[in-house]
Amino acid sequence: MSNEDVVRRLVACINERRVEVMDELFHDDAVMDWPQSGEVIRGAANRRGIYQAFPQLPTITPRRIISSGDLVVAEARLAYGGPGYDTVFIFEFRDGRIARETAYWSEPFEAPAWRAQWVERSGGVPAPGE
Repeated sequence: MSNEDVVRRLVACINERRVEVMDELFHDDAVMDWPQSGEVIRGAANRRGIYQAFPQLPTITPRRIISSGDLVVAEARLAYGGPGYDTVFIFEFRDGRIARETAYWSEPFEAPAWRAQWVERSGGVPAPGE
């Protein structure tokens, strides 16, 4: 299984609410780093605790997945039943399993009208009048 396939399987297991599959995809000593909240989750026991206690797991819709060697970057949309989040995951692999995940989340925001003549709309928050 390629590193990209491991990330696709991770997305599928979260979308299917089968977080126990994560144990097959992550090393036991893997680190999950969430810089925006200042949280670092070390090891399988802490990862399991977080994911088993999640009030509501997101539905993940990948935008694209790119990789080189032991690095995979995935851009995705996360939906929690309310506002969605655009997300970037950076996965570092060791021996075919995830050794480190760094994740960044961003809420969409309304684009200012003054830029409209130079841009194409690709999603996010609808522009005024859309």
